[in-house]
Amino acid sequence: MNTPLSTQAGTQILALTGLRFDANLGILDHEKTAPQPIQVDAELNQGNQPLLPHDDDIGHVLDYRKVRQIIIDECTAEHVNLLESLIGKLTRRLMLLPGVIGVRVKIAKLEIFDDCEVAIRMESGQW
Repeated sequence: MNTPLSTQAGTQILALTGLRFDANLGILDHEKTAPQPIQVDAELNQGNQPLLPHDDDIGHVLDYRKVRQIIIDECTAEHVNLLESLIGKLTRRLMLLPGVIGVRVKIAKLEIFDDCEVAIRMESGQW
């Protein structure tokens, strides 16, 4: 008996939420001399995938440890003046990962204002 295709595959999205670390970001004098805390949320659309991988080998899937490290590395590589520049750079890098067809990223600066969070979201590719 054949199993319907809809029960064999589905859209797979890898999500990292609430990743916090310090980055050199901003145009204000104090932002240029010291890193500040940011939070990154990322979703990577891997499109239609089998419900079960063909084997249980980490080498055959998108390793979220590597994705986490790429996010940290891209955001801490150098001082960036604008949040818009940083999110574009990160989105472009994540779109280069094998099998990724879409990226959604949010970067929040956590200590800009006492009464709100400042964040930018960017979406690229297929959703």
